[in-house]
Parts: sequence; C-alpha cells; structure tokens
Amino acid sequence: MLYQQIQQNKRKTLVLLTFFCVLVLAIGWAVGYFLNGDLFSGPIIAAVVLAFYVPITFASARAQVLSMAGAHPIEKKDNPMLFNVVEELALAANVPMPKIYIVNDPSPNAFATGMKPESSVIAFTSGLLERLNREEIAAVAAHEFSHIRNYDIRLMTLCIALVGVIVVVADIGQRMFFWGGGRSNKRNGEKSNPIFMIIALVLIILAPLVAQFVQLAVSRNREYLADASAVELTRDPQGLINALTKISSDDQGMKQVKDATASMYISNPFGKNKKKTNWFATHPPIESRIERLRAM
Repeated sequence: MLYQQIQQNKRKTLVLLTFFCVLVLAIGWAVGYFLNGDLFSGPIIAAVVLAFYVPITFASARAQVLSMAGAHPIEKKDNPMLFNVVEELALAANVPMPKIYIVNDPSPNAFATGMKPESSVIAFTSGLLERLNREEIAAVAAHEFSHIRNYDIRLMTLCIALVGVIVVVADIGQRMFFWGGGRSNKRNGEKSNPIFMIIALVLIILAPLVAQFVQLAVSRNREYLADASAVELTRDPQGLINALTKISSDDQGMKQVKDATASMYISNPFGKNKKKTNWFATHPPIESRIERLRAM
C-alpha cells in the first residue's frame, strides 16, 4: 500500500510538472505576443527561465524554507524527549532520521522540508513543544514523517517553484498591459490578431489564479492523506485529534511566515485571524480533518 502511494505520488509529480511547464510556456507566449506580436520569443524566454529557476529552487529549497521560517537546528541534548520520539518514528516509517529544527514562536505548528528522505528536516515551533504532550507531539511528528516518506515535500516544493515562475511572468505581462505595452505592433504597421490578443490577456490574468488554485488543492489533499498515514504509524488517532484541536485554538498565528511556504505547515500558520475561502485555503478545515480521524 505504501509503495503504491509513493509511486502514485511520483506519477502525480510528473503530471503536475508537465501541467505547470505547459502553463509557463503558454503564459510566456501570451506576454510575448501581447508585447510585440511575436509567437515564439515568449515561450523561448519562459523555457530559459524554467531551465534555470526550477533546478536552482530544488537545490536551495530546504535552506530557503528554513531561513524564511527562522528555524535553527538542535542536538539531542537540547531536547532528549523530542529526539527519542523522532527516532522511534523514523524506525517505524523506515526512513532515515531527519534533522530536527526549532522555530522560536509561541504559535503551535510544524513542517517538514527536503527533496528526499535522506536530506529531510522536521521543524517544530517552541509553542507546539510547550503546549502538546508527548503523545500529541508524536502524532504531529508522524504526520510530518508521512509527508517525507510519501514524497509530499518534493511535490509541494515543485508546485511552489513553478507557481512562482508563473506569477513572475504574469506580473510582467500585467504591468506591460497597464503601462501601454503591446502597442509597438501598431507603430510598426503590423496588425495583431484580435482573437490571439484576447487569449493572451485571459492567460495573463487567469494563469496565476489557476496555478495557485491547483497548488492549494494538491496541498489540501496531501494533508488528509498525511493524517491517515500518521495514524498508520502511531495506531493512535486520538493523539492527532488532540494535537489538531490544540493547534487550531491558536488565534494569532506565527510571526515569521511567508505565503509561499504556508502550505507546508501542519496547520494554517496564519491562525484564525487570516482565514481564506475553501478554494484558496492552504489547508482543509481542522474540523473536517478531525471528523475523518474519528471515523477511522
């Protein structure tokens, strides 16, 4: 079952990679055509950006996520209980022992990052370690281990990187639109195809929304699966139910968190004060997650 889930996730990664790359090339075409009526220069530039940006993002993703979160590594002597919990779960999950980081923040939360299990990291906030007991911390750690062994962290990093490319390219197109770019065609005596112009404008406006919607939909789906996988590891759904209940009671959210990485946390890191509609939420409702866990 686990092997099938990992293989399915790898196939989904390939499908998402193809979808986002096609979307990047399409929006590159839209910007290029809108600016100068050229059908080919935009996709070529977008392909060059992809060729450099995505590998660089993959290589530096873990360091960037940890830096944005303000996380720092700890040793076993700093928190023996936490290390014992993570070591036990590493054996149960049959993955290498990840490095453990701490985020000095009173809001209870946690996340995992890294491109593969061998280089993975699990970060816990100080607030989570203070508010949760050992059983609940183990449940949270098991949830993050599920993201690691199912390769969710690679999938979400890929989504974040490609959505970033789409947003940047679309932003260039939107700025040119409002600044009057794309008029060079007329100055050169050329006529733009009105149908192509409409398609280009629609892509420039809607592509970032579509990309973000797909990314967040994937994120919400992976949270449900990670909850279920965590219970497989701990055999204790009540531990995760209690942990999620305590985490959801936080009103303020984390102090140092970015929109780009919000989907990587176990729960919405912005707290109750910054909820979004279900379509554009980074996580499924805690109530829905708890309901599914109680039904297990």
